[in-house]
Parts: sequence; structure tokens; C-alpha cells
Amino acid sequence: MSPAANQIEHAAVRQHCKHLRLPTVAMQFDKLAQEAIKERQTHVSYLASLLGAEVEDRERRVVERRLHEARLPRMKTLAEFDFGKAPHISAAQIQSLAEGGYIAHTEPILFIGECGTGKTHLASGLCVAACQQKRRVRFTTAAGLVNELIEAQHHNFLGRALARWARYELIAIDEVGYVPFADVGAELLFQVISDRAERATLIVTTNLPFSEWTTVFSNTRLCKAILDRLTDRAHIIETGTESYRFRRTTEARQRARK
Repeated sequence: MSPAANQIEHAAVRQHCKHLRLPTVAMQFDKLAQEAIKERQTHVSYLASLLGAEVEDRERRVVERRLHEARLPRMKTLAEFDFGKAPHISAAQIQSLAEGGYIAHTEPILFIGECGTGKTHLASGLCVAACQQKRRVRFTTAAGLVNELIEAQHHNFLGRALARWARYELIAIDEVGYVPFADVGAELLFQVISDRAERATLIVTTNLPFSEWTTVFSNTRLCKAILDRLTDRAHIIETGTESYRFRRTTEARQRARK
């Protein structure tokens, strides 16, 4: 085949791929064809390799999109978590949760512990694992979520905002307990939590035991209703009281002195 004819065929394949939205096939069909000739693959084997490359790249892009949409504060995975320095936390339990069964069964996860004990890291790691399973995930702080909903209500977009949050398969609400909420904010947060009860799941991190949640939600009945929905069939994981970050800083200073 002449070089000109070869170029025409390549251009036709790329045009078809553009029409069919197969970018990876367009990029790799020639390279994989040359490899197939050298390895004496069958036509079917070559086609399987080519389509497999497209599927693999497409799944990678879906995961990347899910991670971007999750708006994680930092990309922290469970593999990076040092369970050896967190004796209160069961590595086996966390790894089991990472498989995603709690999402399928709409079982909330609550991480309870002092600042610096790994709550946010674990919540982020579970969110990453869910994104890798191509689930729709969103990470937010409690204050950030409440502020967004109050602003939406102010501009008469509350229904639209709530519908957007309802589309996520998993929402992680970080730092419940650091900022007390006025009644309107507490009611909006309750609405998000209530709407997800037994339909979609939540991960919540808090530095407060349940007995002290009335310092955040001053309406006792509302506080009880929030806890009732969050703790139903929940995985409640205590992360302890000793700050991992503080201990890491102390150990680093000791090493520097030596």
C-alpha cells in the first residue's frame, strides 16, 4: 500500500473514532496494529486489545472525574494511613468498609474522636475508595454545607441545591461539632440528613460525644432527630483522644535534637 493510501486509511479511522467518541482507539490503533503484526496476533485478538485499551482509559477518566467532583480537601488514601499509630482503629474494619458494602446498604459511618486522630484522613480515604468504584461522592465540612444551603435559600434556590446534594451516592460531612449552628442552619442540615435516611449514605466526623451535640444543635428535639437518623444501622468508630499530628511533631523534634 502506498504511503498516500495509508494516510487516507488512518485519517478515515480517526474520523470514525471521533464520530463514535473513541479517543483511545484513535490514538492507539496504529501502535497496537504494529504490535499485533510482530506478535502474529489474530484479527480478533487485535480488536480485543484495542477495545480493552479504550475501556480501561474510559474507566480511568470516570474515576478522575469522580475524584474531581468529590472536592476532597487533600487526596489522602487509606494506604497512606498509619494504623500502627492508631491503636483504637481496626484496619480490618476500615478495609472492609472500603469495599463499599455500607454504601449499598445505606449504612452511615460516624468517626468520633479528638482533633488530629485521623477522622478526616479516614473519611477522605473512604471517599477515594468510593470514587474508584465510580460512585458519585461529595466531601464537605458541616459549616460549608450549611452556609451553601443558607445562601441557596436566600436566593430562592434551596430546592435546586437540595436536589443536587441528593444525587450523590455518598456525602462526607467533616467537622461536625466545631461550629454551633443557628436554628435555620441546623434545620437545613437535618433536611439533608433526613432526605438520605435509608436511601443514600453519609460519613460524618465529629470531635464531640453524642451527649454534647446539644452544644452544636441547641434545639434538643432537632438534635435528637439528627442523631436518631445518623446512628440508625451506623458504623460508629472511635478514633481516640491522642493527636497523631501532635505526636508526629513531637517525635520529629526529638529526632532533630539527637
